Amino acid sequence: MKNRGFSLLELLIVVAIILIIATIAIPSLLRSRQSANESAAVANLRTINTAQVTYLTGAAGNYGGIGDLITAGLIDTRFSNATTGVSGYSFAVATAAGQYTATGTAISSNNGRWAYYSGPDGVVRFTATAGLAPAGQESQPVQ
Repeated sequence: MKNRGFSLLELLIVVAIILIIATIAIPSLLRSRQSANESAAVANLRTINTAQVTYLTGAAGNYGGIGDLITAGLIDTRFSNATTGVSGYSFAVATAAGQYTATGTAISSNNGRWAYYSGPDGVVRFTATAGLAPAGQESQPVQ
């Protein structure tokens, strides 16, 4: 009677093929995840812009910080957590003299490649920090 099964060489070939496929697929998966997080960050900044307009009408013409917007029920409490953030990005709002700047910064380089910001004009832009925005697009609107 002959023993049936796989030889060591056959198993090594299968493992090598799986490793080759993994080395091709994993970087693509990470880039896809980064792109999804970046799209979510832009959408979340637009949400903050909308919340600011709503807050402005009920707060005597003043813009609010993240805590104010959460208290008013205009954005989710996840926006206040800088450690976990929302979709890999942490958000902050700085207010001063009838102006505000909302920023979204990737928590780590695996979560996103760029940072974004927006102000009262509602236009979301790449960060002004050179090296984080796509080449030649610092402070340019996101298309």
